[in-house]
Amino acid sequence: LPHDWRQDDEGPAVGVLFYRALAQAGDLALVDATLASLRAAGLAPKALLISGLRTPGIQSGIVALWRRQRVKLVLTTTGFAAAGAATGTGEDAATLWDELDCPVLQMVCSSGSRNTWRESSVGLGPRDLGMQVVLPELDGRLLGRVVSFKEAQQRHPQLDCPLFRYTPVAERLTWCARWARAWLQLAATPAARRRLAIVLANYPTRNSHLANGVGLDTPASVAACLGWLAAAGYGVAGELPRDGDQLIHKLTTGRSNDPRSLPLAPMAHLPLPAYEAWFSRLPAPARQAVLERWGPPDQDDHLEAEGFAVHGCRFGAVVVLIQPSRGYERDPQLSYHSPDLPPTHHYLATYHWLQAVHRADGVIHFGKHGNLEWLPGKGVGLSSSCFPDLALGPLPHLYPFIVNDPGEGAQAKRRSQALILDHLTPPLARAGLHGREAVLEQRLDEYWQALQLGSSRAPRLRRELDALLAALHLDGEGDLDQRLEQADGYLCELKEAQIRTGLHRYGVAPEPRQRLELLLALARCPRGDQPGLTQAMAMDLGLALDPWSSEESAALSRQDRQRLNLPATARCAGDAMAALEDWGLALLAGEATAPGPRSRHCLEQITAEVAPRLDACPSRERQSLLRGLAGGRIPPGPAGAPTRGRLDVLPTGRNFYSIDLRGLPTETAWDLGRRAAELLVEHHEQQQGEPLRHLAMSVWGTATMRNGGDEIAQALALMGVRPVWDGQQRRVVDLEVIPLAQLDRPRVDVTLRISGFFRDAFPNLVDLIHRAGLLLQQTTGETLGRIYGSAPGAYGAGLQGLMDSGAWESTTDLATAFLNWSQWRYSSNATGILRVQQDRDGLCARLRQVDGVLHNQDNREHDLLDSDDYYQFHGGLAATVTHLRGQAPALWFGDHARPQRPRIHRLARELDKVIRSRLLNPRWLEGMRRHGYRGGFEMSASLNYLFAYDASTGAVPDWAYGAIAQQWILEPGSQAALNRSNPWALQEMGERLLEAHRRGLWQDANGEQIQALEALVRQVDAHLERG
Repeated sequence: LPHDWRQDDEGPAVGVLFYRALAQAGDLALVDATLASLRAAGLAPKALLISGLRTPGIQSGIVALWRRQRVKLVLTTTGFAAAGAATGTGEDAATLWDELDCPVLQMVCSSGSRNTWRESSVGLGPRDLGMQVVLPELDGRLLGRVVSFKEAQQRHPQLDCPLFRYTPVAERLTWCARWARAWLQLAATPAARRRLAIVLANYPTRNSHLANGVGLDTPASVAACLGWLAAAGYGVAGELPRDGDQLIHKLTTGRSNDPRSLPLAPMAHLPLPAYEAWFSRLPAPARQAVLERWGPPDQDDHLEAEGFAVHGCRFGAVVVLIQPSRGYERDPQLSYHSPDLPPTHHYLATYHWLQAVHRADGVIHFGKHGNLEWLPGKGVGLSSSCFPDLALGPLPHLYPFIVNDPGEGAQAKRRSQALILDHLTPPLARAGLHGREAVLEQRLDEYWQALQLGSSRAPRLRRELDALLAALHLDGEGDLDQRLEQADGYLCELKEAQIRTGLHRYGVAPEPRQRLELLLALARCPRGDQPGLTQAMAMDLGLALDPWSSEESAALSRQDRQRLNLPATARCAGDAMAALEDWGLALLAGEATAPGPRSRHCLEQITAEVAPRLDACPSRERQSLLRGLAGGRIPPGPAGAPTRGRLDVLPTGRNFYSIDLRGLPTETAWDLGRRAAELLVEHHEQQQGEPLRHLAMSVWGTATMRNGGDEIAQALALMGVRPVWDGQQRRVVDLEVIPLAQLDRPRVDVTLRISGFFRDAFPNLVDLIHRAGLLLQQTTGETLGRIYGSAPGAYGAGLQGLMDSGAWESTTDLATAFLNWSQWRYSSNATGILRVQQDRDGLCARLRQVDGVLHNQDNREHDLLDSDDYYQFHGGLAATVTHLRGQAPALWFGDHARPQRPRIHRLARELDKVIRSRLLNPRWLEGMRRHGYRGGFEMSASLNYLFAYDASTGAVPDWAYGAIAQQWILEPGSQAALNRSNPWALQEMGERLLEAHRRGLWQDANGEQIQALEALVRQVDAHLERG
C-alpha cells in the first residue's frame, strides 16, 4: 500500500517500509515524521505500508513498484528477516533485497518507552535486540538508530486500559535521513571525486604497533587497496607504496601517536576555533563528560599553535589515518579507575577533521579492530550522546574484518553502522617438531628400537634422554620410564598442533603451499554425517583410531601401525595422525591416491565444493571492497571458524551476520558443555585432591556467537541445571534442576566474569543464568551463580593499560584494577530486562572462595598469546583470586576446538604448548619475517601477552624468556631482519625482556644475555633518534 507519494518530490528516490498495522491503528506519526525528515534531507521517499515480508507476492510487488520508481536505497522499520534469510544458512539470502540490489538501512522502533531507553546502558531489551537487530542482520541490513518509542497515551474509557502509540524521535530520524543521503552520495559521486579515509588501529600507541588487524597483514592490505583504487579511477595521487613496509615508512616519516615522533610534522591540523564550534554543539551529557575528564579544549596537552594534529598520510583524495589514542597513556591512574573513559579532544578532533575538512564520502576501518566501536555509550540503539555516534556521525562505514569473529564484528555493526567485509583467516598448518624437540623424538625412536633389539646402546641413549628432558624442561612425573612415555605423548601433541604460518593479505591469494595446508585444515573437520578427510582415510584403512577425536598421546595399536606401514618406533596415535596428515596433503596436491571409496568421495567433495570456495575468497574480497565503496549492496553471509566445520562462511567478502540469540544455548552446545563440565570436575578432583566447589569463569560474547553457547551450557551443567527446549523451534523455554542423585557430585558455584559485548549481545543468557540461580535457591536452598562485568556502557578488564605503561608493582595492583573494572553485578527482572548493581564487596566475597579459574577456547585458528583479552580476563581473575585468597587457585584452560573431544588441562601446560609449537617454531618465525614490519609487530605483541600472562598468573616457564631472547633478538639474522623492517618492535622486545628480568619473572637470565639486550636497546634507540 503506497503512502504519501508525491510527484513534486525532488532528489533520489528511496524506498521506505512500515507495517500496515500503523495505519490500521491510526498511528501514523512515525510515518509522517520519517517522510518529512527524508524530504528535508533532499530525498524523495516512496513509502509502502505492508503486512510483512515473508510472503513472496508482497516481495515481488515491492520490487515491481520500486523498480519503476528507480529506488536506489531502502530504509525499513520492519523487524525479523525476509523469507530465506531466516534459515541462517547464507545460501538463500533474502531474495527481495537481492532483487533490489541496493543498500538496506534498518531503523529501530523500540517497544519500550523513551525514558526506559534513556536510563538504560544496554539500549534495547532482549525482544527488540532479537527482532529488530539480530534477525535483520541476516538480510545484510545496516543498523541505524532508534527512531521511535512505544509510549502510553490516555486510558481508553471503554477498555479501561492505556493506549500505546509510536512516538517519533525527530533528532534520530534526522540522523537516519543524513545517513541515507550519505550512502546515496557515495554511490552518485564519480570515483575520481570520491573522497575516502582509511583508518588504521594503533595500540599500544607506539610505532611498533601501527595498523593492527587480527590475522591480517594490514599494511600490505592497505597498500594493495590503494592500487586497486587507482586502477578503478579513484583520485589517488602521489607515489603509492609498493608494499606494507613502504606504507609504514611513509606513516612514520611524519607525526604519529608515538611520543618520540613529536618533532615531526603531522599530516594536517584542525584549528582550535573549528573544533570549539563543533564541540559546543555536542549534546550536553557528552560534552560535560569530556570536559570533566580532559578540561576545556584550549587547555588540552595535545593542542598546538595550529590546532589539533591529525596523524597519517595523504594520497590525493584518499587519506590513511592513524586512529587516535583513547588517552589511557596520559595518566597511568586512568587504567585503574576509568573503565568508561571518554575520548580526548584530540580523538574527537581527528574524526571531526575527516568529516568537516577532508569531507570524506566514506570511511574504512581496516582490520579487527579499532577503538571507535568500543567507546562509552549504549550497547545498541545509540543516542546522540554516545561517543561512537558523535565521533563518526552518519558516515558510510566499511570494515574489513576476520570471518571467525562474529562478536566483535557485530559490535562494529551495531555501534558504528559498519558494513562488514569479512576476510579469510591466516594460513594454518601443523606445527611439526623442530630444534631439540625434533632431536628428542629421534633419540626416543632410537631408544625404543634399541630396547626391542636388546642393543648395548640402550643405557647410553637412556642417559642422553634423561639429560635431554632436563635441557628441554620436560620434567614430567614419576621415574624416567614414565617421564619418557609422557614426553613421547607430549611430542605427538606438539607435532599435531595447528599454528599460523603467516598472515592474510586482504584480497590476495595465499601462496601455493599455504593454500594446500589451509585446504587440509578445512577438510580435516567432519561435517554432519560426512567424515573429515583423514577420518575417511582411517575408515578405508580399517584403523581403530579416529584422527579427529583420538588423543595424540594415546597408545598406537600394532594393527594400526602395520596398516599404515609405520616403523616399530611409532608408539602413539599422534604418529599415525602425522602419517595420515602427510598423505592427505599429498592427496590434495594430486601426488597420491586415496586408500578407498570413503576418502575418494571425500576428496571429490573437497575438489568440487571446498577448494572453489577457498579459491574464490581473494577476488570476492576485492570486489566487495570496491562495490561497497561505490555504494553497492554486499550480500550477507554467516560467520564462524572455518576449521571447526563452518565451510559455509566461504567464500569471504560478505557482510557477515551472527546468530539468533533465541536458540541459545543450542542442544549441540549443551552436549559439549555438559561433557566439558564433567571433565573439569574430574580433572580438578584428581589433581587437587578435593572436589571443585567454587569456579570463576571468563565468558566472551564472540565465542558464544561462534559456538552457540558452549560456556553458558558448561556453567549450567556445573551448577546442576539443564535447559529445556521447545518441540519445533528448539528454543530454550525453561530450566530444570538436575537431582543430586543423578548429578553424582556436588554442585559447583560459578561466578561468571562476562565481557562488555556479552552483556550487550546476550541479555537473554544473563537472564538464563540468573533464573538458574533463583531456581536452585527455591528448590535446594543453595545460592549459586553470579554474573559480574564491566561498568554499564564500558568494555575491557583494566589490565592492558597497566601492562603497556608498566605502572604496576605487584599482583595487588593488577587485582585492584581488575576489581575496579569488574565490580558490576548483572541480573534481570521478571520480564528479562537487564539489571545492574555496583557490588565490589559481593565480587570480593565470591572470589575469596574460588578453587579454580577457567577460560575456554573454541577454535585453533588462534591461540591465547594472540590477544590481550586472554590475559586481561583469565589472568585478571587469577591475579585477583590470588590476591584475595592469599594463594593461587587452580588455573584451567578448556580446549573446545574439536566438539567431539573437549579437553581440559592446566593453563601452564597450554602456555608451554604455545611457546614450543608456535613462538619458537622456525615455520612461524619465517612466516612473520616474510611479512616484514607487520611480522615484527606480531612477534612483539606475542611477547607482550606472554609477559602479561606471567605477571598475572606466574604460569609462564622461566626458560621461555631466554629461548625467545636468543632465537628472536640475539640471533644475528633475526636481529638484522627486525632492525630493517620494524626497529621499534625490536627495541620494545628487548625492553620487555629486561623488564621481565627486573620484575623477577625471568630469573635464570645470565649476565651475558642481559648485557647484550641492554646494548641492543641502546643501539636501536640511537638509530631511531637519528631517524
